[in-house]
Amino acid sequence: MSDPGHYYRLHVFCCTNERPAGHPRGCCKAGGSERLRNYMKARAKEFGLGRVRINASGCLDRCELGPAMVIYPEGVWYAYKTQEDIDEILGTHVRDGGRVERLMLRPEDGPLRAE
Repeated sequence: MSDPGHYYRLHVFCCTNERPAGHPRGCCKAGGSERLRNYMKARAKEFGLGRVRINASGCLDRCELGPAMVIYPEGVWYAYKTQEDIDEILGTHVRDGGRVERLMLRPEDGPLRAE
């Protein structure tokens, strides 16, 4: 038996985790992640992007680089700071299937924890 098809074409997880002020790793919420995620949801509707889900997420463990998001099923990570960054991600990646190289996070970016 094969896996069922995807319910959403793309699923975007935007970290909105909050840590105490002064935490050495920082947090995405302090970088405006909630405001930017809300903006992204509204803009996705304006762009007419169907079968795309934009969710708030708990900690994605890339705090120092945030705000951070990951887009599945590709597993592409982005750090973003502005509404213009969001518009570029929505247009280039979500709508057109490309990548926003200047905002992409790679596995070697940021500390990795031993498992």
